[in-house]
Amino acid sequence: MYNTLATQGRERVHTGLAGIDSSKLKKLRNTQLKECFSLIDEMRHKLEFVARIKGISFVDDAASRSTMSTWYALETMEGDVIWIANATANSSNSVAAYRRLRSLVENKVKMIVTLGDDTLYKTVFGDIVPRIESASSIGDAVHKAFYSNIENVKILFSPSSENGVSYEEQGDVFKHEVNDL
Repeated sequence: MYNTLATQGRERVHTGLAGIDSSKLKKLRNTQLKECFSLIDEMRHKLEFVARIKGISFVDDAASRSTMSTWYALETMEGDVIWIANATANSSNSVAAYRRLRSLVENKVKMIVTLGDDTLYKTVFGDIVPRIESASSIGDAVHKAFYSNIENVKILFSPSSENGVSYEEQGDVFKHEVNDL
């Protein structure tokens, strides 16, 4: 049971615990607890493991549509990360929001691939991330990240902003592109 919970990530476990009434939790047996947490696997597009290809893990976090959600995703990732994100307008509000991610990005992110214009990311992270590139599509982003020649990384798709496309659609496209590699 504990191995299953551990592979789901802290956010999923926290979400599951938050949804359990403490009085009911006291009455649960381990098998009931395991069944309860097995439902967490059904949460799509939130720190969802997609595949491991040639030693690279792909994680779908398409439901993260704010910098705070992406902060949490980056915080939970172990090791180095290539971050695929939505393009965002380069406004003073956006710059301020993304600056909150700087310490995590500096310590974990080796490359950023943006879906569209990468100006904001270069403005905020250009001095701490060695590679920031734009991509024309999710498929292009997956290929750029996978073939980046950066070893021992996880590729995280965490958009961090809205772009007019539903997170379900973006997450499904991401998973399709990964599985086509």
